[in-house]
Amino acid sequence: MRLFSFLLLLLSLAACAPKPPPPVAIRIPDRPIEYLAEVKPILDSRCVVCHSCYNSPCQLKLSSYDGLDRGASKKKIYNATRLKTMDPTRLFIDAQSTEEWRKKGFTSVTDNSAGPGFNDSLMLELLNHKMDNPKSSGDYFAEAEDLTCAENSSELGGYLKKHPNRGMPFGFPPLKKEEFAIIAGWLAQGAKGPSAEQQARLAAPAKKDIPAIKRWESFFNQDDAKHRVTARYLYEHLFLAQINFDPGGKTFYELVRSRTPPGEPIDLVATVRPYDDPETDRVYYRFRPIYATIVHKTHMVFTLDAAEFTRLQKLFIEPKWLQEPHRISYDPKLSANPFVAFEQIPPRSRYRFLLDHAQYIVMTFIRGPVCKGQIALNVIHDHFWVMFMDPKYDLNVRFPGFLRLHRKDLIMPIERGSRFPVLKLIDNPYFKAVQRFFKARQEFYAAHYFDGLGYDAIWKGEKASDSPLLTVYRHFDSASVHKGVLGELPRTMWVIDYPLLERIYYALVAGFDVYGTLGHQLAVRLYMDTLRVEGESYFLQFMPPKQRKSMLQSWYEGVKYKDIHTFQTNMPTAVTYRTTDSKREFIERVVGNHILPQTEIAFDPINYFPGGKTYPPLPDQYKTIDDFLQGLRAVSRPGTSFVRLFNDYNANLAYLRVRIPDKKDVVASLVINRWHDNVTYLFGENGVLDSSRDRVDVLKGFIGSYPNYFFDVTLAQLPDFLNLLANMQGNEQELQRFQTYGINRADDDFWTGYDWFQKRFYQDKPVQAGLFDLNRYYYKARQTSMAGPDF
Repeated sequence: MRLFSFLLLLLSLAACAPKPPPPVAIRIPDRPIEYLAEVKPILDSRCVVCHSCYNSPCQLKLSSYDGLDRGASKKKIYNATRLKTMDPTRLFIDAQSTEEWRKKGFTSVTDNSAGPGFNDSLMLELLNHKMDNPKSSGDYFAEAEDLTCAENSSELGGYLKKHPNRGMPFGFPPLKKEEFAIIAGWLAQGAKGPSAEQQARLAAPAKKDIPAIKRWESFFNQDDAKHRVTARYLYEHLFLAQINFDPGGKTFYELVRSRTPPGEPIDLVATVRPYDDPETDRVYYRFRPIYATIVHKTHMVFTLDAAEFTRLQKLFIEPKWLQEPHRISYDPKLSANPFVAFEQIPPRSRYRFLLDHAQYIVMTFIRGPVCKGQIALNVIHDHFWVMFMDPKYDLNVRFPGFLRLHRKDLIMPIERGSRFPVLKLIDNPYFKAVQRFFKARQEFYAAHYFDGLGYDAIWKGEKASDSPLLTVYRHFDSASVHKGVLGELPRTMWVIDYPLLERIYYALVAGFDVYGTLGHQLAVRLYMDTLRVEGESYFLQFMPPKQRKSMLQSWYEGVKYKDIHTFQTNMPTAVTYRTTDSKREFIERVVGNHILPQTEIAFDPINYFPGGKTYPPLPDQYKTIDDFLQGLRAVSRPGTSFVRLFNDYNANLAYLRVRIPDKKDVVASLVINRWHDNVTYLFGENGVLDSSRDRVDVLKGFIGSYPNYFFDVTLAQLPDFLNLLANMQGNEQELQRFQTYGINRADDDFWTGYDWFQKRFYQDKPVQAGLFDLNRYYYKARQTSMAGPDF
């Protein structure tokens, strides 16, 4: 009787278990379907827009066949509560075969066990489910915790039964029937990738680049100590770069470490950090072609052309070094402190290299692995400008002994590797080290510059490619950096000198481990807090001493002055001010009279208001791009209807297309700058937001990598669109009008709109462009055919 009851229990449990969906019946095409020519273009335009990089759902990276073949994993790379380090799972680095990825827990999404004429692969089931359930409704968060990373059909079946509107593409319209037929047919044929011949061509350098590769690999792999130390320093700053060999080149390479010399197949040295011990007698620096689809969020271009070759020779090889050139050990603590590891190289050479590529260097920690998500990015304000100390005035550069004397205070939490004990943060030694270095630096500067620092201490640039001023925008859980001074006058500005720039780079880029523990990531986040205040304090040194306290407190509303005054100084300023608006007066003098004109740095003509100017009125007519940009600017005043529309933190960046008859359509980016009382918090960001003080910058072209919304209006509709934004009260009739201009993720023609913006991006920025990421497109799906966001 007990046995019978037990069997009944088993049967009842089996009946309740989720059933796999039936295999999809498909007609096997009578011709072979080519992956590169037919399948990959569909995946790029409909799937890679979400499935790429570290934040790819389920780690399913579809930007190359290698990633598709690797499959998916339940392990999350971005895990804010990780107490143990995670084994790295970097595509092309941490495993080299399908079998190796299976051992690391990755599941195939293309395997089929249903037999001829049917397919039960996870990939096809998700795509087919969307074809059967094409309408999206509700909320879609591609990086949410409740998404499935199913390992088999039964698990997937249970998920889709619970969430019938979550087929793929996730929260967007399904593939076209002909696109689905190609993918389904290809899967039925065995999901074969590139042929051996095709793969060999993909992995081979372009013929036009071979002479440059030979030249650069020869430079990086000279036997003498000076070249070898130089190569190591450069590699540690270029390991994230997507390198081309001429400014217009659209074939890209990554610089890697190899056990084999040039001329032989690359035997990759796979370490977590670029300065980790390669555990080989000799490491060689090699260029490996990037054949995965370029995505904008990781596309950081660095050009190694003939001019750069000459420049590096001049900076690193020709000067006499501070010590006889000698090889450096890979001791973990030594390698984590570049001021010790590379002390033999003159600081002037190192700093000039960083200044030559200031936008790239800042971009690495704005776009790099550390800067994913709100917790990583809430360490910065939504909008600020960055300036740099001129090497001629940077005493750390002029007197290298100062850095050597204080190198123990230039330590960073990355010296503890990926396992930082959280309890060590209670009495944080790295915060104290930053304080000691700041105090010593200020005393050194005060003793040397009796009258303080003036305009000449700000680096003015030398050539057109220099970026002496940068704009940083935070888009809530992503960010972007741009040459020049974009937008209205920001609340805060930074001045960065050599040791600050190097520490920011090593702490947030070279030494950051995205697979590290909670303690490691928290320690880096808190360390960056102190570096931000340091950069702001260096800017305050140029302000009138009597205004510094009030200015600092205005940046940190709600924070007691005693908690932020540590990084302040009584050092005078050499700047003479004529107005009480010292911040605006200073930056206008720097931009208008100090920065060299060949750098083409100028104020943003749409968004920046010189002293005494304010928001413009709506124009009487719309004939030029500046007319319509003025109209947008007129309705973006803080507190107006337009700004209130975007008070959801998932709506921070929108692209607007204006169709103009017989002319090229105009594109603008609407960048929302959220007001934060302060940015000293780790959690509870909502408590320091004030939407009544938010601002909007309207900028020509494309800003950022993660658009949250698309708008599409004709020139004839523009007055109505702008008047609606200026006077919207939120009634149903107004909302219906507004919805006709927005492209909602549920719209049947969403992909047509997206394709236009993506194509235009490639046209406008053929070298710098890459695929936009749609993971953070506005999450609310409306079921009407032309619906706007539910703000």
